Amino acid sequence: MRPFVDTNVVVYALTDQDPAKQVIAQRLLAERGPARPSLSTQVLAETYAVLTRKQRWQADDALAAVTLLKRLRVVALTPETQLEALRLAVEHRLSGWDAMVVQAALQAGCDTLFSEDLQAGRRFGGLEVVNPFEPGAREAGAAGDEGLRAPRPAAPRAAAAARPAPSAPSGPPARPAPAGRARRPRR
Repeated sequence: MRPFVDTNVVVYALTDQDPAKQVIAQRLLAERGPARPSLSTQVLAETYAVLTRKQRWQADDALAAVTLLKRLRVVALTPETQLEALRLAVEHRLSGWDAMVVQAALQAGCDTLFSEDLQAGRRFGGLEVVNPFEPGAREAGAAGDEGLRAPRPAAPRAAAAARPAPSAPSGPPARPAPAGRARRPRR
């Protein structure tokens, strides 16, 4: 098996937001040899964004965690990769971001894409999407002692911790601003 991991798997491995999923994700990332997973530069960037924005990690802690991911096979997104991804997006009705993950996995020669976001069982040529957190999902091999573990992040700053969680917007989404005019932030 040549696996590719999506951002959500990496984030579960690095955080303790769901301990059961964390164990599974860490096991996937700890694989060695031919089963060592691949990921893309997009997954690195998305992981950093999730850790700093949603998980409220300090930037240097998030950078240290993302730096650990260099141990895996990292696929660089090229202009050609992105154009092929956009073709996939049109052909398979995927978001551009999901299509870039799929295309990077195909480019890396992977046969399994571990993701919680894409439909499990869906195939893209020789690539199959597997949700590793579903009961009955393929068993990821046993993790060795060298599993990927992130440094413990510093506690969020007091101001950030005291900030209330954002609420879901109510009503219809705002219309885009007319071309040539910048939208003013709401107060």
